[in-house]
Amino acid sequence: MPVDLWTKGTLKALLVPGGVLLLAAVVLLESGVVPISAAAVEFYSYAVFAAGILLAWRFHSSRVLFALIVLLLAHRALGFFSAGRAASAGPGRVAFEVVAFLLPLNFVILSLMRERGLAIPANASRLGLLFVESVFVAVLCRPEEITAPAIFHPALVDHGLFQWTRIPQLSWLAFGVAVVVLLYRFLVYRKPVESGLLWSLTAAFLSLQAGGLGRVASAYIATGGLILAGSIVENSYALAYRDELTELPSRRAFNDALLGLEDTYTIAMVDVDHFKKFNDTYGHETGDQVLRMVAAKLARVSGGGHAFRVGGEEFSILFPGKSTKDVLPHLEMLRTEIETGAFRARDTKDRRHAPLPGHDRRKSGGRKAVRRQRSPVQSPLGEISVTVSMGVAEPSNAREVEQVIQAADKALYRAKQAGRNRVEAAGPVRARLKRSIA
Repeated sequence: MPVDLWTKGTLKALLVPGGVLLLAAVVLLESGVVPISAAAVEFYSYAVFAAGILLAWRFHSSRVLFALIVLLLAHRALGFFSAGRAASAGPGRVAFEVVAFLLPLNFVILSLMRERGLAIPANASRLGLLFVESVFVAVLCRPEEITAPAIFHPALVDHGLFQWTRIPQLSWLAFGVAVVVLLYRFLVYRKPVESGLLWSLTAAFLSLQAGGLGRVASAYIATGGLILAGSIVENSYALAYRDELTELPSRRAFNDALLGLEDTYTIAMVDVDHFKKFNDTYGHETGDQVLRMVAAKLARVSGGGHAFRVGGEEFSILFPGKSTKDVLPHLEMLRTEIETGAFRARDTKDRRHAPLPGHDRRKSGGRKAVRRQRSPVQSPLGEISVTVSMGVAEPSNAREVEQVIQAADKALYRAKQAGRNRVEAAGPVRARLKRSIA
C-alpha cells in the first residue's frame, strides 16, 4: 500500500511515544529548569532497564530485549574502559570510537531481524554476535592502546567541520544510514517497535554527543531504554485495538467508540460484495489484498466518519454528531470511489487457495446475508471489480445503540437483496428520503 508521510495518523505513530519522551528528556536535561542529581539519574537508569527487560521478557519481544542489552553493554563498556570519566586518549577513547560505530550497526541488524521469541536456539545468532562484539571491544581496548585503529576515525571530510562534535565522522555516517533504514522500515511496517528503535538510537546518539559518560549522557541512554519499553506497551495496545491486516481500528476500538457517542450520530455497516467468491476464485492472498484496498479507502471517508474493521469482510463507520441525511452523500461518494478504483491482484502463490469444503476461515458467526452466487467481474486487463454494500441507521430508528446497529444491519441486508453495490438507509429515514426526492 502507498504510504503518505504527512497524514495525521502516520505522524502521530512516528512521534508518539518515542519522540515525545525524547523531547521531554532534551528539555529537562538541556534547559536546567529542573535540577536532576546524579543519584536520581542512576536510579532512573536502573529502574528503566529493569522494567524494560521485564516487559520484553513478558511479551516475548526479543528485538526490544536485545536492543536494551546493546544500550546497556555500550554504556557499561564506556564506563569500564574510561574508569568512569570521559577520556581523549587511551582505552577510554578507543572504547568510545568503537562503541559509536557498533551501536547504529546493531540497531540496523536488530531492525532487519524477524521477531523470534525468547527461545535460546532462535536467538543463538544474536547472542553470538553480542559475544563476538564484546570480545572485539575488549581486545581493542587493551591498556597499552592509545587510539583506535584508523578505520574507526577516517578523515572522510575536513576535520575542521567536525571539531564541534566528539563523534567520529565514520560513526556520523553509520548513524545517518541507520536512521534512514529505521525510518524506512517504520513507514513500510508502521510498527511501534520500529519507531521505538529509531528514537532510542537517537537518544543513544545524544548520549555519545554528551560524552558518553556523566549525568546527562546516562540520562539519555536511560531515556533510550524508556522509549524501547514504551514501544512494547504501544505495540500491545495496537494489537488489542488495531486490526493487523488492514491497519484500521478493530472491533474492540469500535465498542469503546460506541460508549462515547452523544445523542446524534449515524452508524454505517459496510460489507464487501462477493468476498467469499474472491477467496474461492483468486485465493486468500488476493482476498487479503481486497480487504486492505477497501480499508484504505474507508479510512479516508469524508464527512467526519471513523472506519473500523469489525470482522471478516465487514466494516463499520461512525459519524458522531451527524444525521443519516448528512452522511449519505459521503457514503455514496465512498461507494463510487471503491467501485471505480482499479484493483489488480498481485501474482502470489497461495497455499490456502483450496479451502476445505464448507470452510470459511473469516466467517465470524454474525449476520448471514443471502448472497447471489456470481463471481467477481474481471476486465480483459486483469483488473478485478470490487464493490461494497452499505446499511445506514441513526438513533431516530431506535433508542439503544445496539438497536441502531441492528437497524443498520437490516438496511445492509436490504442492500444485498436489492443487488449489492448500493447504500440503503434504515426505516423512517428511508421513507423520509423517498418523500423528499418525490
